[in-house]
Amino acid sequence: MTDSPQSAAAKAWPDYRAVWRWHFYAGLFTFPFVIILSISGAIYLFKPQIEAWSERDYDNLLINGILTSVSDQVQAALAAVPDSTPSGYELPLAPNSAVRVIVRTKDGEAIRVYLHPETLAILHTFPEKERFMRWLFRLHGELLMGDRGSNIVELAASWTIIMIVTGLYLWWPRQTKGWGGVAYPRLRNGSGIFWRDLHSVTGIWISTFALFLLLTGLPWAKFWGNYFKAVRRVTVTAVAQQDWTTGSESTAATLGQLTADATGKSVLTIRNATSGEHSGHGGGKRNAGRRGGSGVMPKDMTAFDRVAVTVSPLKLEHPVVVAPPASADSDEWTAKSMTANRPYRVNLVVSGKTGEIFSREDFKDKHLVDKVVSTGIAAHEGQLFGWPNQLLGLLTAIGLVLLSVSGVIMWWRRRDQGVLGAPKVLLSPRLSFGLVVLVVLFGIYLPLFGASLLFVLLAEFAVLKRIPKVRDWLGLYGVSTALDA
Repeated sequence: MTDSPQSAAAKAWPDYRAVWRWHFYAGLFTFPFVIILSISGAIYLFKPQIEAWSERDYDNLLINGILTSVSDQVQAALAAVPDSTPSGYELPLAPNSAVRVIVRTKDGEAIRVYLHPETLAILHTFPEKERFMRWLFRLHGELLMGDRGSNIVELAASWTIIMIVTGLYLWWPRQTKGWGGVAYPRLRNGSGIFWRDLHSVTGIWISTFALFLLLTGLPWAKFWGNYFKAVRRVTVTAVAQQDWTTGSESTAATLGQLTADATGKSVLTIRNATSGEHSGHGGGKRNAGRRGGSGVMPKDMTAFDRVAVTVSPLKLEHPVVVAPPASADSDEWTAKSMTANRPYRVNLVVSGKTGEIFSREDFKDKHLVDKVVSTGIAAHEGQLFGWPNQLLGLLTAIGLVLLSVSGVIMWWRRRDQGVLGAPKVLLSPRLSFGLVVLVVLFGIYLPLFGASLLFVLLAEFAVLKRIPKVRDWLGLYGVSTALDA
């Protein structure tokens, strides 16, 4: 039985049909993005396994004699890419593994060089940005569109959060007998009930994990990431350099690099291996004038040997990258564990002359905010607690795709011909204090959601409702707005 407008108007907010309308619009906008991001994210969960398989030929080399020195290996990599400078040396995972050296061309492009540790034979050279997992990361984080794509992904993620929250409200049992359609789908009640149950039951089982993935992915987004940095500055929780990058910065390989903050304290920043350093602070005690990191050739290449000898026995989590200073006059080299399980990352500053460790930063030394975000990112990437983490992420991604597909099927089956098929507005316009507070809170936490919502409301009020054919197709009857109904 359908409630009349009068009886429905007497109900306290939130009204079921109003929430359904929000859920409909959020789902219709986000479903193509949810499918793309879920599939790409599901593949990225298995990055270690995929890269190990794709590089298997480089990790089972035949070794007959004594390995060459690290400095000779770096020199050989530089010779393979004319006019290049060393950007990073990755400590081999095993004695029979190929050496990986990242060099930078004059144009700032990072090239990964694979070479034999005994013969120095060049096995392969490949641009970092063209590696499959790097390409996949750009697709997942920015739709291969740079910062503009990052903003689109963030906007889609924000509305997906709204879609899930409103879906939970719609799912909440109301005068239901039994758990059919609530905890499990009813398979013998017709196709309409099947698709509805499949949609709602899948949603309830994955909602918590999906919200977690969405929220932990926000720090990478360009707009939200910068927004978060600004909040941290205001709340005095900012650090000289966070352990993750935002927007298109995060699509490049990153290497540890020492700079100094405004007080002169030495800090480890992240050097972008494909486009130079970002977020550097320059100046300071030991490293004055070290802004930029434009690819400087070290004066003493044997420093690679001394730093590697110091770092190798520490057994840091693979991959471990040794990077030279950004200034030829500096003695401060860096070594950084780049493991995807971020709580196990370690940053070292090492003397290139003596191999002495100047400083070490472990996970326990980081700010609490950085610990929380880094742990969330590790779980987001499926690397925090091994294969169960990957499996949980995979099931959530599959569930999100199933939600999107089932939602589209239900919409297509139910909609009337010639119209969009949005739930009709039944309530008279009225101001709800609870709704306003909730929207404001979401708008503060998800600024792109708030901005897009204002844009939609203005467009609906000023344009869409004033064009009869558009108004009828969208189902914008009466005088209420999307916010009211």
